[in-house]
Amino acid sequence: MLKKILFLKLKIFARLLIKKYRPVIVGITGSVGKTSAKEATTLVLQRKLRVRTSHKNYNNEIGLPLTIIGVASPGRDFWGWLKVFARAARLILSRDRNYPQVLVLEMGVDRPGDMAYLLSIAPAKVGVITAVSHSHLEYFGTVVNIKKEKQALIDKLDKKGLAVLNYDNEVTRAMTSASPARVLSYGFGEGANLRAQDISYNYGKGDYELSGVRFKLNYNGAIVPVIMPNVFCAPALYAALAAAAVATYFNFNLLEIASALKDFSLPPGRMNLLPGVKQTFIIDDSYNSSPEAALAAVNTLAAIKIDEKADKFAVLGDMLEIGHYTEEGHRLVGAKVAASGIKYLIAVGEKARDFIRGAKEAGMEDDFIFHFDTAEEAGKFLQDRIKAGDVLLVKASQKMRLEKVVKELMAEPERAGELLVRQGQEWEGK
Repeated sequence: MLKKILFLKLKIFARLLIKKYRPVIVGITGSVGKTSAKEATTLVLQRKLRVRTSHKNYNNEIGLPLTIIGVASPGRDFWGWLKVFARAARLILSRDRNYPQVLVLEMGVDRPGDMAYLLSIAPAKVGVITAVSHSHLEYFGTVVNIKKEKQALIDKLDKKGLAVLNYDNEVTRAMTSASPARVLSYGFGEGANLRAQDISYNYGKGDYELSGVRFKLNYNGAIVPVIMPNVFCAPALYAALAAAAVATYFNFNLLEIASALKDFSLPPGRMNLLPGVKQTFIIDDSYNSSPEAALAAVNTLAAIKIDEKADKFAVLGDMLEIGHYTEEGHRLVGAKVAASGIKYLIAVGEKARDFIRGAKEAGMEDDFIFHFDTAEEAGKFLQDRIKAGDVLLVKASQKMRLEKVVKELMAEPERAGELLVRQGQEWEGK
């Protein structure tokens, strides 16, 4: 009962604030990549506009209105919630001249009806759908149902608004005719309105510095070069392209967009390259996982060139909330690890045993496959196994807590609070 009252109060205050200040709302959703797209979009837009974005993973019925109000969650602190409501009331009764012109809001949907609820609080003017895949399939039953839920973001956009869709994702590409708003697609494929072409990653042998990626940004035939020195993978490019598409709605030109993207880096736990102990290198993708995202991460690991004395490790934990696709999804990823020539597979969790089955079916030998029940066990094992020059990919659904493996192996564990996900007090002991 108290929770329902809290939701209602937050909803009322947030709607009143939007009605009063009339910010342009950019809503971002997707099965993968929405946080990265949110961060890239905010980075670009704040060059010319007052922008506020969702804090951490504030993307649900509590987090979204808190972002609109401009406060952090007080958790279980009763007096903290009173302060939240007092701040909201002050913003409504007076006028804050510095209130954001644009709200970039991540909209997470876990169950049917979530998107409709979020849009009832914050109707978007610009809607971004990064991809649709098997994430949360457990609660939706089919990918078609997930598509329907995500598509609600663009179904009722204003005709003067903008729908931004990932052209390279088959499901989102099929949404092109669904929105009454103008549609702008992005991707690597030739049919996209806004493309990344002539992409050059720094995967040079023996060079693991984050010296980035170069590409040409092509917007309907107009082309500018882009350099992003702080990233090294395809997910970062997709985030940058989504941001560029949104920026065109606010009349940014391509040179302004390219200049802003130079400073982009991915959020913690999302394909970040970290120095490890014993002069090793860790691709930290521990925030969350799904079959599609795991396959993309394995592709990145496979592309990196290493010294012939060094090895590659795929450290993969359970992928959760994918329902009936669980066994098949894990087997596909395991088979990909084997086919990619990655030497070691470290599987963590009960469902991860299907990684092993898939890898063995694809020809990977038992001597290079290891299974552990927990992240702690895997981390201790790897401490003794790794050597100079080795590269490790660490990826799993968030409940598996594989950031603990990264913390065990990173060269600067004292910087965990800055570089890793789930390092706050609320995660201690979990």
